[in-house]
Amino acid sequence: MRKLIDNDYLTLLSRLLVGGMFIYAAFYKIVDPAAFAKSIWFYHLVPGKFINLMALVLPWLEVTCGIAVIIGFWHRGAKLWANIMLIVFIAALGSTIVRGISIDCGCFRAAKSATHSAWNSLWFDVVALVFALQLLISRSTRWMLSAR
Repeated sequence: MRKLIDNDYLTLLSRLLVGGMFIYAAFYKIVDPAAFAKSIWFYHLVPGKFINLMALVLPWLEVTCGIAVIIGFWHRGAKLWANIMLIVFIAALGSTIVRGISIDCGCFRAAKSATHSAWNSLWFDVVALVFALQLLISRSTRWMLSAR
C-alpha cells in the first residue's frame, strides 16, 4: 500500500488535480468578490461582519495553496491547507444538506439559493479530499521545487 501512496506519478497527478482545482475555483471569486460574498451568505454559517473579509481572503488562500501544491513550493504547508480547506468545505456543504438549505456550492461560480447540487458538490469535494489525503501522506518529492 505504501508503494502506491508514494508513487511519483500518482503524487504528480494528485498535485495537478488538487492544485488545479483550487486555482480554477479561486478565479471567479477573485474576479467577482461580491458574488462570492453572496454565495458565502447563502450558507448561513459565517457571521455577517466576516463575510466580506472571507470573500476577499479565501480566494487568495486557494490560489496560493493551489500554486504551491502544483510546483511543490512550501509543499508541506500547502498540502495541509488543501486538506483543511476541503474538510471545511465538506462540513459546510454537509451542514446545509442536514439543515435542509437548498444551495448550489458556489465553488466555481456564484451560488444560487434554490438549486439541488449540494450533494454533487459534496461528492466532488470528497473525491478531491481522497487525492489531497494521498498528497498529505505521500513521501514522494519528485518534481517539486522544494524537494531535497
